[in-house]
Amino acid sequence: MKNFAKSKINPDLKYVYSENNTLSIVFQSNELLLGVLGEFNNNLKELEKITNTSIYSRGNSILLKNTPEKNEIIKNAIQFLVDQFLNNGTLEKKDIESSVNKFMIDEKVTNKSGNIEYIIKTPKKSVIPRSEKQKNYIRALKEADIVISAGPAGTGKTFLAVAVALTMLLDKKIERIILSRPAVEAGERLGFLPGDMREKVDPYLRPLYDSLYDLLDFEKIQKKIEVGDIEIAPLAFMRGRTLKNSFAILDEAQNATDTQIKMFLTRIGENSKIVINGDPSQIDLPNKTMSGLNRSKQLLGHLKEISVVDFDHTDVVRHPLVSKIVKAYSDKNSD
Repeated sequence: MKNFAKSKINPDLKYVYSENNTLSIVFQSNELLLGVLGEFNNNLKELEKITNTSIYSRGNSILLKNTPEKNEIIKNAIQFLVDQFLNNGTLEKKDIESSVNKFMIDEKVTNKSGNIEYIIKTPKKSVIPRSEKQKNYIRALKEADIVISAGPAGTGKTFLAVAVALTMLLDKKIERIILSRPAVEAGERLGFLPGDMREKVDPYLRPLYDSLYDLLDFEKIQKKIEVGDIEIAPLAFMRGRTLKNSFAILDEAQNATDTQIKMFLTRIGENSKIVINGDPSQIDLPNKTMSGLNRSKQLLGHLKEISVVDFDHTDVVRHPLVSKIVKAYSDKNSD
C-alpha cells in the first residue's frame, strides 16, 4: 500500500479560531482533505454522530461550531485521522471510532510527534496505539525480556504483539517468530475432528494467522512459514526446546496451566523475548482454578526484566458495543 507520508502531500494543518466558538481547520492538500472526509463526507458524518457535534466542510477547510471543549476534541480527532491516512493511505470506520476515544481526548494530542515512538510500521499498515495502556504495552514489548498481559477480547494484546514481532523479524533483530496457543477443547475433542494433525489444530491457531495476514501479504507470510521464519504451533510442541534469537508469543494463556506457562517461560534463550497473553474471564479449562495466567503475574510481576500489563474494557478497540458488553459482564461478575 502506498505510504502517503513519503509522497508530495502536504500534511500541514492550519487552525483558525473565530468568534462564536468557530474553529476552522485548513488543509494544505485537497487529496488529504478528501481522504479524511471520505466518500460523500461519510467520515465526517460518522464523527458527528459519535461525538454529537456539528462539523461542516467548506472549500479546503473543516469548520467546527461547538463549545471550545468539544471543538478541541474534534480537532484532536481530525489530527489523528490525518496521521492514520498519511500512514495507511486509507481510513476505516474503526479509525473514526478510535479518534475520539479516551486516550485521544485526555492526552490532547494535536500532532503526531508524541506518538511517533509508538507507531509500529509494517508493510501493509502502520499500527498506532489507541489507549494509554496500549502505549505502555508497546513500550514493554520493545524493552522487556518477558511481557505478561491480561484483559478482555479486543484490547489488542495479540495483534500488537504480533506487529512488534513482525517488525523485529523484518529488521533482522530476531531470526524467528513463534506463535503458540494451548489446544483446549471447546465442545469437540481433537481426535474426533477430521484431517491430519495440522488440520486438527489449525482452528485453534486461526486468530494468529489472521493477525499475520493483516500485517503482511499472504504469499510472504506463507513463504516465511515454509522456511521456518514464522512458526505456529500448539503449546504442547514447545516442551524441551530452547528459543534463541526468537520472539515467542503464547496466546489464550488463560487456558494454560501453571506448569505449562512455567514450561513456556523457561524456553527463553539468548536474544529472545516471550509474551504471555490471556483473558481471565474466558477460561475453558474443566477446572478454572487450574489456569496459570494470574499466578504467573503474581509470582513474576516484581522482576525488573518482566513487564505486566493489565487491560480493561476502556481499552477495547473493536466495535464500541464490545466495550459495553465486556463492562456489563464484568460488573455482573463483581456483584
